Amino acid sequence: REGSPVPHCGTGERSARMGITRNSYKKRRATGGKAPQYRKKRVYELGRAAANTRIGVKRMRTVRVRGGHTKFRALRLDHGTFSWGSEGISKPTRVLDVNYNSTNNELVRTKTLVKNAVVSIDATPFRQWYMQHYGVELGRKAAEEVTKLSKKVEKKHEGRKKVAGVLDASVGDQFKAGRLLAVIASRPGQSGRCDGYILEGQELAFYQKKMQKKKSKKEAAP
Repeated sequence: REGSPVPHCGTGERSARMGITRNSYKKRRATGGKAPQYRKKRVYELGRAAANTRIGVKRMRTVRVRGGHTKFRALRLDHGTFSWGSEGISKPTRVLDVNYNSTNNELVRTKTLVKNAVVSIDATPFRQWYMQHYGVELGRKAAEEVTKLSKKVEKKHEGRKKVAGVLDASVGDQFKAGRLLAVIASRPGQSGRCDGYILEGQELAFYQKKMQKKKSKKEAAP
């Protein structure tokens, strides 16, 4: 009948969108043999194209998914909230660059934001907080003047320093360049956010070693 909705059958609109599938029976066995295809594709096995979120002015798309829920597909992002674990704080800051990705070097070249990518973030919000909380300006040159504070505030800062202990030297050195290495913990193509945490300790040393090794290989190449 004219004007009636088209049912979602095998030849409908939904069928045309079923190019990407996430089923397991398409895979081969551990021995290399093919498994029999005992059924056609199902809508609940549907997959979608990757978001390939890049660094840029925020650009978002909403996607209606199973159950009537909504996913937020970030196409461009340049800000995120990153936490400083040892200090127990989080600050919104700019994402400046993609430095390392264990999956694929192409994702580094194209500056694609994905979960577990190592990125450089702006250190300014964290430096300002550290100055306010401890009275120490990280990355400051010796020649720069220091603002005088009251004895009450100085006493408060000293007490906080005793509780916090010594700042990780490898993290402190990064403040001189105004950039911090961080890892993305959210999924920009699913949640539309680029949140993560600042690298510290053994994890920071691990990634710095990986990046240095990659840099050495690039320099040695003819």
